[in-house]
Amino acid sequence: MAKLVSNKQVILRDYVSGRYPTESDMYVKTSNISLKVPHVQGQGEGPCNNIVLVKNLYLSCDPMMRFLIMDTSHYKMTKYDYCTPGSPIRGYGVAKVLDSSNPEFKEGDLVWGLTRWEEYSFITNTESLIKIQHTDVPLSYYTGILGMPGKSAYAGFFEVCTPKKGECVFVSAASGAVGQLVGQFAKLAGCYVVGSAGSKEKVDLLKNKLGFDEAFNYKEEHDLNAALKRYFPQGIDVYFENVGGDMLEAVLLNMREHGRIAICGMISQYNLPEPQGIKNLMQITFKRLHIHGFTHRDYDHIVPKYLDFVLPYIRQGKLVYVEDIVEGLENGPAALVGLFNGRNFGKQVIALAHQ
Repeated sequence: MAKLVSNKQVILRDYVSGRYPTESDMYVKTSNISLKVPHVQGQGEGPCNNIVLVKNLYLSCDPMMRFLIMDTSHYKMTKYDYCTPGSPIRGYGVAKVLDSSNPEFKEGDLVWGLTRWEEYSFITNTESLIKIQHTDVPLSYYTGILGMPGKSAYAGFFEVCTPKKGECVFVSAASGAVGQLVGQFAKLAGCYVVGSAGSKEKVDLLKNKLGFDEAFNYKEEHDLNAALKRYFPQGIDVYFENVGGDMLEAVLLNMREHGRIAICGMISQYNLPEPQGIKNLMQITFKRLHIHGFTHRDYDHIVPKYLDFVLPYIRQGKLVYVEDIVEGLENGPAALVGLFNGRNFGKQVIALAHQ
């Protein structure tokens, strides 16, 4: 008989729409789980042929998870694994395979991909799992620089914005999981780069540790248009958009002709009852701007190229990745909620086990 063990889980209480999520929107419970891939009745003694049982090691907190906990009956983003009330929160993570009926995965494999916020998970969506081949770097990096945020930063900056040496780059939410990488990629490409963040400590991080040329605290700027003119007197060539709202309005006034904007996210809009309307849109025409929305899923094919690019820089210490790691699944709700008020300092990660 398969061994039963306790399985701590973070459960979504109900959909969260039109407001900021709170810790009370989630709760922690403990159930039992069998540490063996289940057998399916009617198919002899053979197990279901596409289930992987994993022990979750690190869970990723990402702003895009906000969409996964809202009622999306009126629209859905394709290919996402949405949460349902009464079930565990879903998101990206790093895990160790304990049992598998999928021949591509075996006991002991380390993987990253879509999982659930619990200590152990049965994963049937195995096409989302990627084997971890490089273990000489921190495993937690596969929630960030070597995972979805890293792919987003690389694709948005190099594939969408096609930067040229000497260009002027602006990154909003620049100390977050994606923004901190975009800024460093821009410096590697020979660009002048400025980032915005929400505290003095984060501004110091951008300038003193991550190598940004300049940075500013947007909360201290009463006129974002004036602030951007101060840092970009000749205008902005490339804008990596993570915020939206007032920041995007100001950026449009300060873009140079034929500038490029990569729309990765708009975190200022995620918790509003109605999205904020954007002014200054005629600047797109006047300046012949190229604005491109994208998701990391558009660029799965570039992962090998991205790893070839980024791993040497990590190993040589030429790229810095700042993580904010909390220990214990029970601290997951506070970590996720903290993303939307700027509580995190770098990439937010939840550590469940260190193998």
